[in-house]
Amino acid sequence: MSTAARIEDGVKRPTVQSVLGPVGFYLTQPVRLLRNYDRANLRPDLIAGATVAIILLPQAIAFAQIANLPPQMGLYAAIIGGIIGALWGSSAQLYTGPTNTLSLLVLSTLADVAVVGSPEYIVAAGLLAVMVGLFQLLLGLARLGLLVNFVSHSVIVGFSTGAGVLIAVSQLQPLLGLDLDTSGVLNSLVGTVTNLDQINPATAAIGIGTIVFLVVVRRINERIPAAIVSMIIASVVVYAFDLTSQGVEVVGMLPRGLPPFTRVPIFDVDMISSLAAGALAVGAIGLVQTAAISKSVSAQTRQRLDSNQEFVGQGLANTVAGFFSGYPVSGSFSVTAVNFRAGAQTPVAAVLAGIFVLIAIQFMGPFAANLPRAALAGALIVTAYRMIDTPEIMRILRGGRGDAVIMVVTFLGTLFLHLETAVFIGILLSFARYILRTSTPSVYSVVPDESFRHVVYDPSRPECPQLALIEILGDLYFGAVNHVEDFILDHSAQHPEQIYLLLRMHHVNNCDFSGIYMLENVVRYYRERGGDVYMVRVNPAVMQRMDDTGFDDYLGQDHFLDDDDAISYLFYHVLQPTVCIYECPLRVFEECQNLPKRLDLTDYDPGPGVVAENINWIDARTLWNRLHPQPRTDAPVIIDVREPREYRQGHIVEAISLPLTTIPESGPGLPKDKPIVLVCRTSRRSRLAAGAMQKLGYEDLTILDGGMLGWEAAGLLEAVDAFPTNGGSL
Repeated sequence: MSTAARIEDGVKRPTVQSVLGPVGFYLTQPVRLLRNYDRANLRPDLIAGATVAIILLPQAIAFAQIANLPPQMGLYAAIIGGIIGALWGSSAQLYTGPTNTLSLLVLSTLADVAVVGSPEYIVAAGLLAVMVGLFQLLLGLARLGLLVNFVSHSVIVGFSTGAGVLIAVSQLQPLLGLDLDTSGVLNSLVGTVTNLDQINPATAAIGIGTIVFLVVVRRINERIPAAIVSMIIASVVVYAFDLTSQGVEVVGMLPRGLPPFTRVPIFDVDMISSLAAGALAVGAIGLVQTAAISKSVSAQTRQRLDSNQEFVGQGLANTVAGFFSGYPVSGSFSVTAVNFRAGAQTPVAAVLAGIFVLIAIQFMGPFAANLPRAALAGALIVTAYRMIDTPEIMRILRGGRGDAVIMVVTFLGTLFLHLETAVFIGILLSFARYILRTSTPSVYSVVPDESFRHVVYDPSRPECPQLALIEILGDLYFGAVNHVEDFILDHSAQHPEQIYLLLRMHHVNNCDFSGIYMLENVVRYYRERGGDVYMVRVNPAVMQRMDDTGFDDYLGQDHFLDDDDAISYLFYHVLQPTVCIYECPLRVFEECQNLPKRLDLTDYDPGPGVVAENINWIDARTLWNRLHPQPRTDAPVIIDVREPREYRQGHIVEAISLPLTTIPESGPGLPKDKPIVLVCRTSRRSRLAAGAMQKLGYEDLTILDGGMLGWEAAGLLEAVDAFPTNGGSL
């Protein structure tokens, strides 16, 4: 149903979008959500919200640690992202909050702006969230949600794999209690290995123990909230054995209360310019990640998504998080999966989860005070390992070179370049691949199948010598027209006898003016060769463009044929029957099956290789020079072996008409002491005539290369007979 109006009882009534406009429509999403909420969904939404909150508490703290931000910023981002993203989003099960991927991007972006852990670093995190939010909000309100479709899935897989490796490597030092001044994957690995003697035993025991606990519990029962249980156990152990005195680092007390408002320096031009590239990368990856997650869930729930509304939801969630002590958020795959499996029916489940986390932080101060960072590092390493989707990586590697290259390049860029640079490289590769694919659409020469009911691409089957059937599988826009035109002209050069072209257009959904101009060039080219162009199954939108530009009149309304009758029409009304009968030994079309073929190659063809060795060839311009301005004494006799009807339509002035089929009877009357040049439409009948005349004892024989088509292409003079003629005299 149209979003502009609704039909009720035969009356066209305005909708919310038609009254408020698209901006007002997207911003009033919470009103529609709550107005249409079914109370029967409250119980499953409550259960799902509580389940998500349990998983989200330790996860949000851990993700904040990846970004080197205070734990409470992860919790605030989880609360605000979950509530705002759900109220203004589109997906019923998506949960918006901090993620490991974005946290790593945030760290990479902020590290170039401020000292890690400094007040400026924290303020920059809030500004980054606002910038990301405004960028996403602008895309959503401008209804540019479709842009996310242009980012390859391989970019996400490559980036997620690289991010998983980076997260795991970055957590090795807090896992083992090391304090090293290293940066980069290789330096961190080398530094960890060369300083194993400085490991804090208590810290390492807690970190490694957490990993073992999570792996074992997951194999026993995935429904057990292993993450929060492991955090509780680790906190109890630290408190019971006073491990802080042995150098075990803990999170510390968390502030209670609502997320506090933060003064974000939205007018600091220098900081904004420093964060701009990172904000674009975070915003783009966040949107792509969100879209991928929501689509994967909707594939199971059959929910229809609105990508523009989802962009608005993500933009508002990031903007509000930035102003209330959070940092950038996006759709979270792990939390969304928990929300979906827990039975969430509507976005209210995510709203309730955010409220439950807000309530929980009022009472979790003592718990967080003894929460060891090594336990969080262990949980993050397990999470990072799960980010590496080995089956998907192998499927992409097997699936095609283009996707594999994009994935590998993005992965390597994530490991060894700035993360925002890696993201942009991956996105640019995706766009480049898209442009390459659309600018080189598949163009095939097709032939009828054995049943003559369909046309197929089968290079092993012969083509009609007169008619080319070409199918275009892609749009005719400015980036693709050269590729399509080159194929058509190259195919014509390889099959010079095919002076007629039938274009199959049903896969061409769009055609811009460059496409129209290309089609005009093709039509002009075929008509200059004495042929023509016809089309079948033209898309209505493309036909409208042809009508608007006058191309339909240029081609001719009668040149747009019905697909079922196109071949029959061309066979009986356009193609040269004499070529079919005297020159073509093939039976390509159904109409050819009962056609008489007057080609007895045993009588007319002297055999393989004989003509090539004993018959001369001459081009049109050389023959003209031998005949003009006055025929020389050694001027040859020109014999036109076409049918009389073809001869009358146009022939060389000096030519004598002697049809191929009459040569065995009339041939002995030709002079044997003069050179003879044989002419037909192309060169095939001349070749057969030469074979027959060789058998009659003629030796000085030459064939006009390209026949009358070559003569016409050279622009040389022809004679046209108004009345039937028997040709000139010898």
